[in-house]
Amino acid sequence: MYEKIGTDQEGRDLRLMDVLESEPVDVVENLEIQKEIHRMRECMGSVLDERERQVITGRYGLNGQKELTQREIAEFLGISRSYVSRLEKRALEKMRNEMET
Repeated sequence: MYEKIGTDQEGRDLRLMDVLESEPVDVVENLEIQKEIHRMRECMGSVLDERERQVITGRYGLNGQKELTQREIAEFLGISRSYVSRLEKRALEKMRNEMET
């Protein structure tokens, strides 16, 4: 790790450690985040109806989708933008209530 592996453009010694250096990874924090994501996915499946799931999935770019605006979702679902807004708000409220219990 500390042995010289070459020099940079300015003639300074490069070591393997310099090339591989990265931000420290907090494994416990990453596990907690993954656990919460899993809980949210379960919550979406059990608490939200199909239309609410479509709105949340589209708005937040879940399941590999790109994030969509409320207007884009409204066009896709054939409903008004204001109704998409109400669905999103209601779905988030349902999920928050479920996650808090």
